[in-house]
Amino acid sequence: MTQNLPGVFFVHFEGSSFVADTPTAAWPASSAASSPRPTRRAYVHMAGVAPELRRQGIGRKLYEAFIEAARAHGRSVVRLITAPINTGSIAFHEALGFELERVLKDFAGPDEDRLVFIKQLG
Repeated sequence: MTQNLPGVFFVHFEGSSFVADTPTAAWPASSAASSPRPTRRAYVHMAGVAPELRRQGIGRKLYEAFIEAARAHGRSVVRLITAPINTGSIAFHEALGFELERVLKDFAGPDEDRLVFIKQLG
């Protein structure tokens, strides 16, 4: 997944991009980014946990850090996009309190719909 999250995210989105440090993997997890533009929204571009490290709460902790940073930067909503076929992603985000906002038809090409999830920050 590293090709989807180049190092520029950790420079350009410093303060809202996170890597979990674990002794068993060099790149176990990451979460990014909050727009530098004046806006009330934050957007998760990529979040991932190495398969052998899943179900240990790493992803949840990354999201907690991201949401805390988003709040500190005055954001009131977090959005993300995932594929309908990615049932693990859907279940994970719903467990974190995200709700399906809308379906983007043909977003990634013909018959390649995407789902937009949203979480209001209180």
